[in-house]
Amino acid sequence: MSSTNYTEAVKLLIDQLGKLPGIGPRSAERITFHLLKAEAKKALTLADAIRKVKTEVRHCEICYNLCEGQCCQICSDSRRDAGKVLVVEQPKDLMQLEGAGVHDGVYHVLLGHIAPLEGVGPEALTIDALVERVASRSVHEVIIGTNPTIEGDGTALYIRSLLAEKNITITQLARGLPAGSQLEYASKSILADALTGRQEMK
Repeated sequence: MSSTNYTEAVKLLIDQLGKLPGIGPRSAERITFHLLKAEAKKALTLADAIRKVKTEVRHCEICYNLCEGQCCQICSDSRRDAGKVLVVEQPKDLMQLEGAGVHDGVYHVLLGHIAPLEGVGPEALTIDALVERVASRSVHEVIIGTNPTIEGDGTALYIRSLLAEKNITITQLARGLPAGSQLEYASKSILADALTGRQEMK
C-alpha cells in the first residue's frame, strides 16, 4: 500500500517516528500500525509518558542530572561524599557509572563535549557551573569521566586547565576503557575498574 493512501494522521505519525534516531521509514510504519492495533488506553499511555517527560523532567540545579524536582536523588543524598565530583558528558553516562556501584561521591553532567567542528564551544556546556561549584563548595577531588574520544579528551584537558590553580586533586578514569569507546556501552566491571583505578591528571 502506497504511503500516499494513508490518512493525514497516519502519515504525520510515520513522519514523526521516522525522525527518531535509529528509526527508518519501514520501522516507523511498523510502529505506527502497532499503535493503531493496540488498545487506545495502551497507546495513550505512551503519549502520556512522552508528555510527562517533556513537561516534568528538568536538569538538577546542582549537577545537571535529570530530575523532577530542584535536585536529583544523588545530590540530595547526605550519605554521598559531596566533595568528590565525577564529571561526565551526559546523564546516560552518569547512570552507567552509578550502576558500577563503586562511586560514593556526586556527579557533574556537562551536557556534551567540546567539538569546535560541530560549533560546540565550552560556553555551550556546564563547565562554568562546574568551576563555580568547585570554588563555592568544599570539593577536594574532581574525577574526569569524559568519554575516551578525541572530543572527550579535549574537554578533559580544558577542564583540567581551568581547575589547575584550585587546591584540589584532579583524577581521570583509568584507561581500562578502550580509546574511542562510549561509556554507555562499557560493562559494569570495566567501569568499576576504571573508577577504582583512576589516575591523577598531569
